[in-house]
Amino acid sequence: MQRAVELAQQVVGATSPNPAVGAVLIKDEVEIGTGATQPPGQDHAEIVALKQASDQARGATLYTTLEPCCTWGRTPPCTKAIIAAGVAEVRFAVIDPNPNVSGSGRDELAAAGIRVVEEEAEGARELYEAFAKHISTGTPFVTVKYAMTLDGKIATHTGDSKWVTGPEARGFVQRMRRVCDAILVGVNTALTDDPYLTARDDDGNPLERQPLRVVLDSVCHTPVKAIMFSQPGSTLIATTESAPDARVLALEQAGAEVVVLPSGEDRRVDLRALLTHLGSKGVVNLLVEGGGSVHGAFFDLGLVDKVYAFVAPLIVGGETSLSPVEGSGVLMMDDAWSLTGTRIQQFGPDWLIIGYPRKESPVMDSFEIDEPDDETHVE
Repeated sequence: MQRAVELAQQVVGATSPNPAVGAVLIKDEVEIGTGATQPPGQDHAEIVALKQASDQARGATLYTTLEPCCTWGRTPPCTKAIIAAGVAEVRFAVIDPNPNVSGSGRDELAAAGIRVVEEEAEGARELYEAFAKHISTGTPFVTVKYAMTLDGKIATHTGDSKWVTGPEARGFVQRMRRVCDAILVGVNTALTDDPYLTARDDDGNPLERQPLRVVLDSVCHTPVKAIMFSQPGSTLIATTESAPDARVLALEQAGAEVVVLPSGEDRRVDLRALLTHLGSKGVVNLLVEGGGSVHGAFFDLGLVDKVYAFVAPLIVGGETSLSPVEGSGVLMMDDAWSLTGTRIQQFGPDWLIIGYPRKESPVMDSFEIDEPDDETHVE
C-alpha cells in the first residue's frame, strides 16, 4: 500500500481535477502491475495496473490508495474492470470522499464476491484533502504559504524581501507550485515584486504545465507590462465593478483573463465569490502567496484550509516591517487560530511548519474518514 501511495504522490497535480491515485497488483507475492492516474480523460490507476498485468490479474490482490470508482465519467467505472479481470481481493486506503458515491465502489466489489479491505496508509489521507473539499463544496482547498523571520517579518521596513529563506526552502516552494492548480497574490505583490508566478524545474526552466496565476486587483492596477504576462501559462485578474473599463481592456489585450466579481464592504474582491468562480473552473488546489493583507483577509473570513509557514533564523526588527498575516485579526488569544496536525521539516537553515488552522473545521469536517484500528473487512 505504501508503494501505491508513492505512485500517487508522483502524479499529484498532473491529474487535476481528478484525484491522484496509485495502484499495485500482487499475485503470489510478486508485483505484476502498477499504475498511477493519468491526465483527465485517460486511464485511472487501477486500469493502468490491470492492463500491465493482463491475464495474470485473475486471482490477484489489488492495492489502491482510493476506493475504486463505480460511476461513468470521462472514463468507464474501474469497478467493472476489476470484476471482469477476476481480481480476488481489493485493499484501499481511503474511501471516496464524494458524498454521492462514497462506499458504493466498495459495496459493488463486495457484492461481486471480491474480498474488500480498508487499510490505513501513511500519507494517503493527505492525498485527497483538496479533492474532498472541492467535490463537497465546489470550491478550492486553500493553502496559505509564507516565509518569515524569527521575529515574524516577511520584509524589512523598506519592503525588501529577497530572500527571507535559502535556496533549499525556495526549491520546495517550486515543488508546491508544481502540484497546485492556481497561485494567488494581491496587486501589491504584483506591483512591488513583479513576480513570474511560474512553476519551474530544478534548473529554473518553466514547466509545460503551469498553474493558473490569479491576481486580486479590485481596480485593475496591475501593469500591462508585468513580467507574468510574458510567461507560459494563463493569468486571471480578479477585479470589481470599480475597475475602469479602459484598464480592463488593456489587461485583456496584455493577455489576461479579467473577471469582474462582487465586492465586499471594503470594496475589495469578495473572496468567497472568487473561490466559487475558481472552483467552477476546475481549480481544486489554490496556493495563496500574497502579503499580510491578503493572508489576513483569507483568515478573517475563515477560508484557510492549510498553512505552510517557513521560519528563517534571521532577525529583521522594525516597527513598520511587514508581517505575514494582517487583516482584522482576533480580539482575544482564546480566539486565535490553532494549527492542528502539525509537522516540521528542515530545509537548509530554515524550518517549515505545516498544519491545519482550526476554530471550526470547514474542510476536514467534510472529509471525515473512519480510521480503522487495524483493518475493516467487507466480504
